[in-house]
Amino acid sequence: MTNVATSLYHRHRFPAEIIAEAVWLYFRFPLSFRMVEDMLAYKGIIVSHKTVREWAEKFGRQYATLIRRRTPRLGDKWHLDEAVITIKGERHYLWRAVDQNGFVLEVLVQKRRDTRAAKRFIRKLLTGQGAAPRVMVTDKLRSYAAAHRIIGLTVCDHRRHKGLNNRAENSHQPLRRRERVMKRFKSARHLQRFASIHDPIYNLHHFPRNQFSSANYRDLRQAAASVWREITCPQAA
Repeated sequence: MTNVATSLYHRHRFPAEIIAEAVWLYFRFPLSFRMVEDMLAYKGIIVSHKTVREWAEKFGRQYATLIRRRTPRLGDKWHLDEAVITIKGERHYLWRAVDQNGFVLEVLVQKRRDTRAAKRFIRKLLTGQGAAPRVMVTDKLRSYAAAHRIIGLTVCDHRRHKGLNNRAENSHQPLRRRERVMKRFKSARHLQRFASIHDPIYNLHHFPRNQFSSANYRDLRQAAASVWREITCPQAA
């Protein structure tokens, strides 16, 4: 880990702690690059918003990869849903899967909402998780049922009900807030890249409030901060 971090920060003027904080602020909260620039300037750290953007693209991808490697297998009840994202006047669909606790499992941006798109997303999801779910919950979009039948998920209980899928529908809200701050995404690739970095960082700091007491919540938040420091600044940690 130390060698990876050393090569990652090589030839950068600012130390790892400042870069990690800038990336954390940008992906953890619905902030723009200029907002992060102002927050760092308040602490006496003068960087441009363009530098923050470069940090987010370079280091955010590496941080997200390291978080995924540390993440254990998540829940066996998957909620699948798709949201419409307008990019340059064209409709795109952000396919998203979360488990029963709200942790994001997979995201995929596609132009279509048909059986082929559903099959591609489910296969990507199965490959990433390495196992089939016990229960898969979707809305009444027929593409899910067709893809489920084609792939042959016989061991999976497929439940189709609009009211049962609130977990997946609510998981779109953080990205919707970011979409407003960023004044829409620039391209499908931009959306896919941002979501693939944002969601692992979101998972690291996601604690279902209905499952933990206040004391446990504080401990988990401190544990998440420790993991973040170990990933981003292993020498300091």
